[in-house]
Amino acid sequence: MNEPIFLPNGMEAIKAEYKEFPLEEFNENPLIQALPPLLDKAGIIKKLMVKPIYKEEEKHVDSAYRLHMANRLFQLFTPLPVHVDVWNMIHSLIMQGYLARNPFDKHYKEYINESGKEIINRSFDINSRHNFRTTAGCGTFIGFSGIGKTTTINRVLINIPQIIVHSQYKNIHYNQIQLVWLKLEAPSNSSLKALCLQFFMKIDELLGTNNYKKYVSRNMSVDHMLPLISQVSHNIGLGLLIIDETQNIKKRGAEQIMNFFVYLINTGINLCLIGTPGAYDLFGKELRMTRRLTGNAEIIYNNMQYGNEFTFLLESVWKYQWTRKDVPFNEEFARTFYEETQGISDLVIKLFVYSQQQAIESGKEELSIELIKKVAKEKFRLLQPMLEAIRSGNPHKIAKYEDIRRIDLEQLVVTKSKETKKQEPIKKKEQEEEKIVEKVEKPKTKAKRKKYKEDDLRYLLQQGIDYEKNPYEMLLENDYIEDATKGLRWTDYD
Repeated sequence: MNEPIFLPNGMEAIKAEYKEFPLEEFNENPLIQALPPLLDKAGIIKKLMVKPIYKEEEKHVDSAYRLHMANRLFQLFTPLPVHVDVWNMIHSLIMQGYLARNPFDKHYKEYINESGKEIINRSFDINSRHNFRTTAGCGTFIGFSGIGKTTTINRVLINIPQIIVHSQYKNIHYNQIQLVWLKLEAPSNSSLKALCLQFFMKIDELLGTNNYKKYVSRNMSVDHMLPLISQVSHNIGLGLLIIDETQNIKKRGAEQIMNFFVYLINTGINLCLIGTPGAYDLFGKELRMTRRLTGNAEIIYNNMQYGNEFTFLLESVWKYQWTRKDVPFNEEFARTFYEETQGISDLVIKLFVYSQQQAIESGKEELSIELIKKVAKEKFRLLQPMLEAIRSGNPHKIAKYEDIRRIDLEQLVVTKSKETKKQEPIKKKEQEEEKIVEKVEKPKTKAKRKKYKEDDLRYLLQQGIDYEKNPYEMLLENDYIEDATKGLRWTDYD
């Protein structure tokens, strides 16, 4: 076990202990050899799993205490296949990124020294590579809101030491503080400067340095900050920069921040980008960005479908019952939970906790289908429009809430095409609809009808002709549009 060390600012670090890996290329680099050993699937699951405190005799404790005991379930973490993928992605990014950054490699040392001189002389060229071939990459983790993206990343990171202190490597003096990972949040205003300031402040907080005072207090421009961020990252041996909430990157600041991400990768810094489906569109605008920003792993985590994965999660939760009467798990409970949560793990846990608390408070002391439905209706009142949209599978309804958009890579082109059409001017859209109405209302009586698939809107319009209904009526009946006669509600614009 690594020896803990406390930095002058009070932060805890560990003393470097070097391990031998089966991979020869890992064993000449202290930044890699100081990292924890790699694990197989069983070892990863064991590290990730978190079980809450639970004792059978607690069922007989007073109800006031059992209400709080049920809240322990919020600590539960049950590893699923996607969590193992995230673990492997994070570890692969860190280790592979360090390969080209061996502090004892003369070419890497030359690159760092030359870059430093250019920054001091203000002659740094952001496109210059100095013959440095980076092994850095980027991983993306995109998923539904409430599916546990941030929790998953935090569970993986807690098993990787953040700060490692080196003093001697293979009988060679080597004085280095290594920051293995750093986690930031994308600014809500898409400001690259805000992201840069957050970087310097977080580094200073962790390592007790004064980068913010040195670089920011001088009113430095963003263009001058970018090479400094790269240089500081190399100086502290930063292994992985994680940017959470990337769906915040929108509008005019998006291109500048995305260019910054590409620049960091090109200069040898690894990235991991996390966000809801609203962030996915950021990666498809330019080939150079897409190629870099989805280079190592692209993990898409939609809401769970009803099946083995969902049942496994619910069964792992089900054994933690603090009600006096134990209720065995069955398929009816599983289907009810899926119907009320639509496979969103955060809601599954919340519904199970709230249902137990309601059963304890009411004195019934057991779970039932009726109770679960009642609790879901009361506790998830504000979520009902979103859950209803997911249940319907209707793209028109789902499009109102970008953080629940299901990403289907095969249908991505179709989805983007629909979104583009939605952004057309209203007048133009109305004119096109009028033309369609005219064509449909005056069909050629003996024209040969073309056959369309049932999921094609043109098939729906053909059906309208047969039933003597116009396109508006057919679209309304099939939930593709909302009834304009009911008037507009503020919630329609949420």
